[in-house]
Amino acid sequence: MTNADYVLGLDVGGTEMKAALVDRDGQVQNLVRRPTPRSEGPDAIVEAMCKLATEFRPQGIAGIVVPGVVDRETGTAVLSANLGWRDLPIKSLLEEHLHVPVALGHDVTAAATMEVRFRASKGIRNFLYIAIGSGIGGAVVMNGEVYRGEHEKAGEVGHIAIRNGGLPCGCGNRGCLETLGSASSIAKRYAEVAGVTDVTAKDVAHRVREGDEIARWIWFEAIDAIADALVIYTSVFDPEVVVIGGGLSLAKDILFLPLRAAIKARTTFQTIPRLLPAYFPESAGCSAAGLMAWSALDAVTPIRNSAGS
Repeated sequence: MTNADYVLGLDVGGTEMKAALVDRDGQVQNLVRRPTPRSEGPDAIVEAMCKLATEFRPQGIAGIVVPGVVDRETGTAVLSANLGWRDLPIKSLLEEHLHVPVALGHDVTAAATMEVRFRASKGIRNFLYIAIGSGIGGAVVMNGEVYRGEHEKAGEVGHIAIRNGGLPCGCGNRGCLETLGSASSIAKRYAEVAGVTDVTAKDVAHRVREGDEIARWIWFEAIDAIADALVIYTSVFDPEVVVIGGGLSLAKDILFLPLRAAIKARTTFQTIPRLLPAYFPESAGCSAAGLMAWSALDAVTPIRNSAGS
């Protein structure tokens, strides 16, 4: 394939951003990761995005997915509690820097779109996709289609307020799921209680396995919070499956087994959904961003007939 056979797919997360060349089938080439300079503010994040995208010399169009609330019509990142930006005209900023059109989308919705492709082949058409990483995002899939909501804000599971008067959340509320159940909150709370620095949720999970009592307390408090939110969702939507992605899903049995038990303990008449790990744990965002870019490109490219007219 030549460069013309690929578009750029860029996936921006709270911990890292990933970029890759994406073909029309969603297959990625040259996946590159860079840390997200979240602590340096929105301007530094946008600068890092532009720098990473420029490494690929995008041609034709680029697809970008970001967390939080996204207004696709205006190309605005309305709110990302995790990245600290509000009403950021990210589409125009990137287009000005890259000199190509940019298709902007929501990261978890994009990842869920990739999951739909796989799950539909298995007969699964109704599920919640929840990504647990630096923040917590969700996407609702109904009858094989991602349901975006009237204002494209459906699926924001991370901002269900599950603890009245709880910890402050970046969205402006208190007690949101994200303040207890996200990977960043697990790491932060462990560091504060244990008096350590430079610890990650992966480190906490490892310490849980080793029997660290502080790690176990914080880890299972996070699981309880996630279970509370998922039971609320189950009561409302009755999903067949909950698909869990994001960095925390890589903890596997230490997450899934106690979470299943916690959900079961909270249900009465509800049918407990199956919990499944995401099928595309690493490259879903880049793939979906690229496919979004291909769709946008095809929408503005005239279709030529066999005579070339």
